[in-house]
Amino acid sequence: MTTTTSTPPAPSAVAEAPTFREKANALATRTAAYAKAIRLFSADVPKTLATVDDLKQLIRASGSVGANYLEADEAMSKRDFIKCMKICRKEARECMFWLRQLDPALPEELKDECRKLGNEAYALLRIFTASIGTATENI
Repeated sequence: MTTTTSTPPAPSAVAEAPTFREKANALATRTAAYAKAIRLFSADVPKTLATVDDLKQLIRASGSVGANYLEADEAMSKRDFIKCMKICRKEARECMFWLRQLDPALPEELKDECRKLGNEAYALLRIFTASIGTATENI
């Protein structure tokens, strides 16, 4: 008596690439998560004369990254999209600046988180730069 077992079909070797809308939603989620992470980090930073104003600027810039990305996602034209993405890039760069300003005033236990947030700002900056380049080529 022999039993036959059926083998399930092999999964596709090539995964489907995410759609434009999926990428846009993922980036909107990522920019919102970044602004939230900045706010959580800011709550832990010791408040001194030097850090209070820097934190305010950092919080504003991090929120602007996400807000301007939402504007870019709803752009009326490619030129409008490029303008909004350039603002996103500028605000991400500003986040990097304020994090660098804060770093010397941070206790050792917050320095690693500060570097991670700076790295995320840089990663977002690179995404925005690539999007600007692609959009500019396609005008």
